Amino acid sequence: MSILINKDTKVITQGITGKTGQFHTRMGKEYANGPNCYVAGVTPKKGGQTFEGIPIYETVKEAKQATGATVSVIYVPPPYAAAAIEEAVDAELDLVICITEGIPVRDMIRTKYRMQGRKTRLIGPNCPGVITPDELKIGIMPGHIHRKGPIGVVSRSGTLTYEAVGQLTALGLGQSSCVGIGGDPVNGMKHVDVMKLFNDDPQTEGVVMVGEIGGTDEEECARWVKANMKKPVVGFIAGVTAPPGKRMGHAGAIISGGKGTAAEKLAVMEECGIKVTRNPADMGKLMKSVMK
Repeated sequence: MSILINKDTKVITQGITGKTGQFHTRMGKEYANGPNCYVAGVTPKKGGQTFEGIPIYETVKEAKQATGATVSVIYVPPPYAAAAIEEAVDAELDLVICITEGIPVRDMIRTKYRMQGRKTRLIGPNCPGVITPDELKIGIMPGHIHRKGPIGVVSRSGTLTYEAVGQLTALGLGQSSCVGIGGDPVNGMKHVDVMKLFNDDPQTEGVVMVGEIGGTDEEECARWVKANMKKPVVGFIAGVTAPPGKRMGHAGAIISGGKGTAAEKLAVMEECGIKVTRNPADMGKLMKSVMK
């Protein structure tokens, strides 16, 4: 099984006529069952056109009615991306994956408020997307490093998502699904939301959780894991180690009042039974040792 998306998911690309939207829609369409999954694009004033056989509509509502799509991925420029999320929510899609980086925080606060009580789940913004290996890729992650297997991956860091996946694949441990939730200060699904889905997925046997400095999401997830999780979890916090002169972190990495540091997050995770590493090169090896 998988979480959030699978080989039968029907996908709309919002912003399909832009350079980024075209490139990543093409990459998604070429991966696994992508030719059957990417069914529509949306760009205002471009309705009636097509992109590589994919029909383009004026609105998400029209695209959903015509194709039965339940998921959208957003490559809309930052000034318009929050409105694109709201359009997908108003169309009552099941899931919206927003890849766009640099959306104004004020816009996202408004959008999150308007999403309250609605059915749509949001991944992102500023995220790499979601992949169920050998079934469907929605986002910007490199498909070739993924292999189907029993390990779920949830990460705030795009680059470290790929690092964790690459290590798992090299060690013969594939992935059930990989979810890059993004690191912006105002975003959609949190670590704990994804962890609950992995906990309920019978094909997921363990989870790699990658966090970042700033906020308290990782601590809240760790406490939920201690109370509820039936599967082993391995954790890493970006910001623990970084090359000289480099900073590992995201727009959401804001430390306030001593809270949200890497040390504090790792301490809470360890207290809650999560096996942690302070070296990102050891995520895969630690997961493999735990699975034994």
